[in-house]
This record gives sequence, C-alpha cells and structure tokens, in this order.
Amino acid sequence: MIENNKKKHFIELGKFLNQFKRDNNNLDQSVKGNDLFFEDFVNLILLSQSHNGWYTPENVYFSIESWANALTESNLDQWIKNYQLQNDKPKSVGLILAGNIPLVGFHDFLSVLITGNSVLIKTSSNDQFLLPFLAKYLIALDLEFAKNITFVEGKMENFDAVIATGSNNTARYFEYYFKNKPSIIRKNRNSIAVLDGSESAAQLTALGEDIFRYFGLGCRNVSKLFVPKGYSFVPFFEAIFEYQDVIHYEKYANNYDYNKAVFLMSNFKLLDNGFLTLKEDQSYSSPISSVFYEYYDDLEELQLKLKLESDQIQCIVSNQLIENSIDFGETQKPNLWDYADNIDTISFLLTT
Repeated sequence: MIENNKKKHFIELGKFLNQFKRDNNNLDQSVKGNDLFFEDFVNLILLSQSHNGWYTPENVYFSIESWANALTESNLDQWIKNYQLQNDKPKSVGLILAGNIPLVGFHDFLSVLITGNSVLIKTSSNDQFLLPFLAKYLIALDLEFAKNITFVEGKMENFDAVIATGSNNTARYFEYYFKNKPSIIRKNRNSIAVLDGSESAAQLTALGEDIFRYFGLGCRNVSKLFVPKGYSFVPFFEAIFEYQDVIHYEKYANNYDYNKAVFLMSNFKLLDNGFLTLKEDQSYSSPISSVFYEYYDDLEELQLKLKLESDQIQCIVSNQLIENSIDFGETQKPNLWDYADNIDTISFLLTT
C-alpha cells in the first residue's frame, strides 16, 4: 500500500472512532464498515471492564476519543511530513504490549504500519480485545492489512526488530532475550508536576485529571509533586475534590485502603483527603491512590536534578516553571509526535 492509501485508512478509522462518546454513541451513516462493526464495538466497550477491572467505560471512551482526535488528516500530515516513508525493504516488527491503560500500544502499532512494515503483536493479558478489534476494522477497509498484521499467542518468531514495553524487571529480560535484534525497550517511567503556589484553582483541578485519569496507571499520570518549602496543600486538596467519586471504584478503593494502611503502620506522615494520600518521598513511582511530594529550594537546581534523572520521567507539568513542561490537564492528550521515552519510533523503524 502506498503512503497516502495507508493514511486514508487510518483517517477512516479515526472517523469510525469518532462516533463513540461517553454520553452518546452517534451512528454516522457515512462511515465505512458500520454495518459490521458499530454495534459490536459498543458492546466491546461495555464489556471491557469485565475483561479488566480498571477499564471502566469512562476510561475506555476517553482513550477512544483521544485516538479519534489524533487520527485526522491534519494530524497525520503534521506527524509524517518530516520523514521519508518510502520503504524498499519492509521489516517484520514485533510488538510486546503493555495493558495498563486501554489501547496503550496503538501508537507503536500505527507507527509500524505507517512506515510500510509488518507487525507481529503480542498483547498483554490485560488488554486482549480492543486492538485486535481495530485491526479487524482496518482489514475490512483493505485486505492488504491482513498481510501486515499478525497477532501471536505463543513464542514470537521471525521478526527483524522489536518494541517491547514492560516494567524495569521485565526490561532486563527483554534486553537479554532481544540482544541480537534492533530494539526499543521501554521501562518504568512516571510523570511529575512542579508547583510554586501561584497556580490557579482551575490549573490545580486540571492537575487532578493528570493524576486520576486511568486511576493513575499510565506513565503519563502525575505520580509526584515538587513544591517549595512552606507550600500549603489546602488549595490543591480543594481543587481536586471533584474527583472524589474515584473512591467508589472497588479496585481503586482497595488500593487506597491497603496502601494507606501500609504507610500508617510504617509510621509515615501522610496528608489524606479520603480518596488520595500525599506522602513525602524521593521516589518518582507512587502506588495507586497515592502521590509523592518533595520540597525544592531553587528552581534552577531542581531543573538540573530533573535533567539528570530524565530517564525516570515521562513528562513534566508546570506553569512554565520548567523547560519543555506541558500544561495542566494535558498529560493524557499526547500528539502523534510526542514519543514515549522521547525515542522517535518512526526514525527507529526507518533506519533499523
């Protein structure tokens, strides 16, 4: 398939996804494949939480809407305009996907196909249905995709390169197992926010979105705050109060109760509002239902620290206090050109 043809099909996929909203699934008669896929996708969304307790309809819809917004002609053009996508030697690229948030591996899937390569996919046991469904939709649009998309259940074989996502522990296994293959191995990363006390109530409420979306399970979720000494957390707690319903989800509530109990038994000092605990800690990775915080004295010193520890950080939220930071409430809305771990996946695929 030529580049424009592939792009056309992903634009059509974006139109298909754009029909599905949390408040109203709106059938658009002009969208291709609705007779085969629309009702089945509605049912899959509603069943997702039975497959994975963290995949609430609200979060699945959020992921779908994010990809619908991303898969437009203008976004795809802006993303690929700086690359030469002519591929005379297509490769078979293995993807080992995570399952922490819905469709977390879709960007890698898209990148492999848009560069003219074939993809071998090993899904996470936590996310086995959404991506295969979208792959079937693409194949229905163009049977050529059937030659380029393969899902594997057992051992992955006959591939030229690999992109694998996992924990720091599994990353060591991946690095050893795929040592003879070109690879991108993704490890644990977390996102942070740097505050100085001048943030508006609206910004702090938006920060709640960065913390609670997907229950904090994504690498783009804010799991740590850097605040100046003497910072008052009262405005922060007041601003995020609208997210209190998160405690009504049983899996989240169980984590809140457990992690709070562990902290208290260890005599850690906590700040707590009934659905989120704040703990002073130097680590970037906080458990579900908790956010760590650390005090800073000087912003320049903090910026140097963050640069030195950039391999642990996915993105930084601030009111332009830190270089290359993003706005409050935007962590779960990356552009197509915002690469995980700041590794350009397209360049990797084109030069491997």
